[in-house]
Amino acid sequence: MRPFSRFASVAVLGMAALIQPAQAGLFDDDEARKAILDLRQKLEQSNEQNRLKQAELNAQLLEQIMQIKRSLLELNTQFEALRTDNAKLRGQDEELARALADLQRRMKDTVQVVDDRFKRFEPQKVTLDGAEFLAEPEEKRLYDDAIALIRKSDFAGAAGALAAFRKRYPTSGYGESALFWMGNANYGKRDYKEAIASFRALIAANPEGPKAPEALLSIANCQVELKDIKGARRSIDELLKNYPKSEAAQAGRERLASLK
Repeated sequence: MRPFSRFASVAVLGMAALIQPAQAGLFDDDEARKAILDLRQKLEQSNEQNRLKQAELNAQLLEQIMQIKRSLLELNTQFEALRTDNAKLRGQDEELARALADLQRRMKDTVQVVDDRFKRFEPQKVTLDGAEFLAEPEEKRLYDDAIALIRKSDFAGAAGALAAFRKRYPTSGYGESALFWMGNANYGKRDYKEAIASFRALIAANPEGPKAPEALLSIANCQVELKDIKGARRSIDELLKNYPKSEAAQAGRERLASLK
């Protein structure tokens, strides 16, 4: 082999040796670049997926927040409605309370009026001459009015009032007393015969009554006024015989002594 050819072969071999490592390095850079690109793409894809998920989460969170707001608004509306209803109910309660109080007051007034009216007709217990009995308010009033006329010396008015009283209340507990005072009223207006009739009616009604002795004495006085001295003596004798221990009997003895 020629020296030049040998040298050329060596050179070619050397260049080949140099070219092969350079190509190997070039290939390594491409793979690394490709790996980086793949990695970057995957990273971008991952970031995009994360962004989408975050956006989705944000949307869900926003929807939940809006739902909470709507719920709070609805609750607030309901609360306001309840407060309004409560105010109305409170107002109704106050109105009902006022109405109830007014009704109770009117009922109390009505009961009082009825009670007052009832008392006007309710019998009352009366004690007269040691005896107790029931008398209607009007009955008692009429009797008291008649006695008041006697105190005023209105004997004619008293006699008429007592006669009307006995006609209206024939079984009254005031009956004996009414007869006694009617006799005195007739005596006061000098109607002695009517007076004697009243006193006799009293004695006949209750011979044992507390006013019977005094009624006999009053009969004797009426007979004296009528100039019936014999009759007066008989009446006093009857008084002394039937009621010897009475005060009227003592007065009768004195009266008898004066009779001639």
